[in-house]
Amino acid sequence: MKAIRILRRSIRDSFKSIFRNFSLSMASIICTTITLILVAISLFLSYNVRQITTTLEHELTVVAYFKRDVTEEQKIRIENDLKTMENVDEYRIKTKEEWKAEMGKEQEILETTLDYLQDNPLLDSLIVKVKDVNNLKGVAEKLRKYDFVENAEYGEGMVENIIGIFDVISVGTIAIVIALVVVTAFLISNTIKLTIFSRKTQIEIKRLVGASNVAIKLPFVFEGFFLGIFGSIVPVLLSIYGYTILYNTTGGYLSTKIMTLVEPFPFVFIVSGFLVIVGSVVGMIGSWLSVRKHLKI
Repeated sequence: MKAIRILRRSIRDSFKSIFRNFSLSMASIICTTITLILVAISLFLSYNVRQITTTLEHELTVVAYFKRDVTEEQKIRIENDLKTMENVDEYRIKTKEEWKAEMGKEQEILETTLDYLQDNPLLDSLIVKVKDVNNLKGVAEKLRKYDFVENAEYGEGMVENIIGIFDVISVGTIAIVIALVVVTAFLISNTIKLTIFSRKTQIEIKRLVGASNVAIKLPFVFEGFFLGIFGSIVPVLLSIYGYTILYNTTGGYLSTKIMTLVEPFPFVFIVSGFLVIVGSVVGMIGSWLSVRKHLKI
């Protein structure tokens, strides 16, 4: 019962402190809100970059073009060799007739031109998907060694650059999230420090009447908790409604369907939950450290 009474009194005192020091509390809440909005943006960016990278990696292929005089035995031979290659995920042979039909669907002028020609000028090809896109070059080089392969292409240079850029963005956003979490803790901690300074007399009275260390510290910890919760309300609403609107407006992808965005639900709820946890837990930790450091109790 005593523990429950202390808990209730601590929660009550924390609310009183927030409203009693309203200007300081609002400053902390506003700063926390801005910080958590930036955290939310970083999280959305990080997860979508990862999604786009994964989709891109799945779509990237090596296309090996056969020479015109390639035989069925040679095609079977290269298929059997692919079964032994470690990095090969799947493969299929695409005939020149399939290429012609596909190109004709994309552009009418190409269909007309190809139909006008008596012989199909295109080449049979082998399309290979790999398990690790970082080894696309290795697979392409192996395919080029066959004397019946005209060439093997995979977007050399461009692929490495795109993956490299996405990796940098992903690592950068994670670093930003960590930095912003630290900033949130710092802001709330500073607010608690000022509160402690303004309540020195009250703390001294509590000491004199025999209040325990826990009873003195808990109101400040709960204050940090509630400041974090209040600071996360706006970021949560912006995350849920803002990202959903963005997703619906763009149709779920950026520029091309390869760059697909993460679906809003349940993604926005996961991000929102994370923001609330970050705000509340970081607020509590910041308050606890501040009390522990600046109160000699």
